[in-house]
Amino acid sequence: MSEQPISVPKGDEKEKSLAEEGAKKLKPCCACPETKRARDQCIIENGEENCTSLIQDHLTCMRKLGFNI
Repeated sequence: MSEQPISVPKGDEKEKSLAEEGAKKLKPCCACPETKRARDQCIIENGEENCTSLIQDHLTCMRKLGFNI
């Protein structure tokens, strides 16, 4: 059996492939639990209009994992 070298993506390519892989394994409801929890708690206590930064943080996290939202 001959072994073939494994190509390892570097930099942005590696992050992109990890994000794509993460999105395939994760469901949107289970991704970014920390930012989701903070966002939801803020919305319950303060209303959506007062939590825009936490909402944006959660959207950014989801996008980094490869979700198209």
